[in-house]
Amino acid sequence: MADKDKGPRKVTSFDVARVAGVSRAAVSRAFTPDASVSPKTREKVYQAAKELGYRVNYLARSLTNKRSDLVGLVAAGLDNPFRTLQIEHLAKALLARNFRPILLPTSQEADTSTVIGQLLHYAVSGVIVTSDAPPTEICEQCAAEGVPIVLINKGNDIPFVDRIISDDRMAGHLAATHLIDSGVRKPAVMAAPAISYTARRRSEAFIACCEQLGAEAQLLQIKVNDYQSGYDAAGELAASGIDGLFCANDYMACGVIDRLMHGRGRNDAPPLRVIGHDDIPQASWSAYDLTTIRQPCDFQAEQTVDLLMSRMAEPDLTARVELTPVTLIKRRTA
Repeated sequence: MADKDKGPRKVTSFDVARVAGVSRAAVSRAFTPDASVSPKTREKVYQAAKELGYRVNYLARSLTNKRSDLVGLVAAGLDNPFRTLQIEHLAKALLARNFRPILLPTSQEADTSTVIGQLLHYAVSGVIVTSDAPPTEICEQCAAEGVPIVLINKGNDIPFVDRIISDDRMAGHLAATHLIDSGVRKPAVMAAPAISYTARRRSEAFIACCEQLGAEAQLLQIKVNDYQSGYDAAGELAASGIDGLFCANDYMACGVIDRLMHGRGRNDAPPLRVIGHDDIPQASWSAYDLTTIRQPCDFQAEQTVDLLMSRMAEPDLTARVELTPVTLIKRRTA
């Protein structure tokens, strides 16, 4: 009766070893990526595990190894379709390398160091940050504990912390050149440079390139690089005389277009040329058909995981910065 009260006994690796006719060490190797074990033994172990309903307890294993297969993904702004696309590709890239992503959503106002500190309790193998760059102190703490950090599209230069940065200067150049070549005479860029490293770099590059091409570009500053800010700010565009606009991201550009096209037919072109950045799925929808700068999330994710793994292998490498290439995608809006 006492055994029934306790419920069914949990299947262990010893049970799998007994049924498979192998040692417990062989069971452990069979479930360890890249471990030395013959295909025949691995198949016997997998078959026994399936019959018994056995699953590896990776958290328990991390207590033994002092490091788990978990990699923390710290992200803010998940309402932006680009951010969710970015997280999806990062997760897929980690899974393909036998890591298990753990997502911790945060916000622009949150203290990133607190979130990363929480991840350290899980003995994570690394941390990828797509939100605000963490303070130097928590990065140094991670380095001391052998936990590498990779920042995506962040400006902070921190020892032992690697960065992946989209080629924002090329993005600004591509947008400016395309608009001026299309006949735009009064260009502008819409962004929240005060809170975003990428928005600031894209804006600066766009304005500088317009100046080189003989046009004076205006900076339309908004508080947040999101849809609602773009929608609200677009209300004053009609009276401004601006005939070409580069938005710091597609999410904002969609808001701009929706405001500009209010009351118009969806087959009409916007009253001014609009270019976005990121090439989110919505950019190709017929409602927008947005000309944009593509930032390839799949390639960027591979770059990120490559840096993370190389930092795991060589923790004392100097901090590295890699650029993600961008391309102009021409559609109806410009």
